[in-house]
Amino acid sequence: MNESIETFMYGVSQLFLVPVLAAIGVLFLYAFYALGAFLWQAAQRRAGRPAGFELAGVWQREPGLVMADLEALALKRLEFARIATRVAPMLGLVATMIPMGPALKALGDGQLTDVSRSLMVAFSAVILALIAAALTYWVVNVRRRWYAADLLAIEKAEAAR
Repeated sequence: MNESIETFMYGVSQLFLVPVLAAIGVLFLYAFYALGAFLWQAAQRRAGRPAGFELAGVWQREPGLVMADLEALALKRLEFARIATRVAPMLGLVATMIPMGPALKALGDGQLTDVSRSLMVAFSAVILALIAAALTYWVVNVRRRWYAADLLAIEKAEAAR
């Protein structure tokens, strides 16, 4: 009985390797997209261009928005990157653990080539996931500071009206 449950769980866990690796690949690509968008916005902010100050632009186009609306917009713009920051390391751990079963089985069978292949997948996946998490973490935290400064500037501008 226990052996059939263990075999079932092993089989089910192996089904998740490809989707998890695909998700890590998507998050890795997204991290570089987010980094590029962040660097572009940083250049615009440094040059003083209005496009670099998203919240101020929205507030100027829609002056009826209250601070809570702008705060919700800021959170919405940070949401996917925040999720990527938290999910990528978890997927990296999953992608590390799934190939460990076949690697240990291959080690027991003396098939070192299969052990090497499984470990290569495991470590590559966790490295990509951690890079994605690190990049998105950095982008999220700096943008959060930018949005807080923008909200403060908008609040001061509203008070001066």
